[in-house]
Amino acid sequence: MSVTQQYLLDIHRARQLGEPAPPAPGTHDRQVVRAWRDRRRFHAVLAGRPVRGRVRRALRRRWPLPPRA
Repeated sequence: MSVTQQYLLDIHRARQLGEPAPPAPGTHDRQVVRAWRDRRRFHAVLAGRPVRGRVRRALRRRWPLPPRA
């Protein structure tokens, strides 16, 4: 069953029971990603790690840039 089919089934059930309809899929995606990012940053600060640029720094260690001419 796809997400859309499940959503339509949930709307149908909510109408039959007289309950409010559930939010559409993807409605709160930005809020979830922002909360996840903030939580990661908070835990990085508590652990004493740098908050920004960790992925880029790790990639640079793995594959250093060639010297410029």
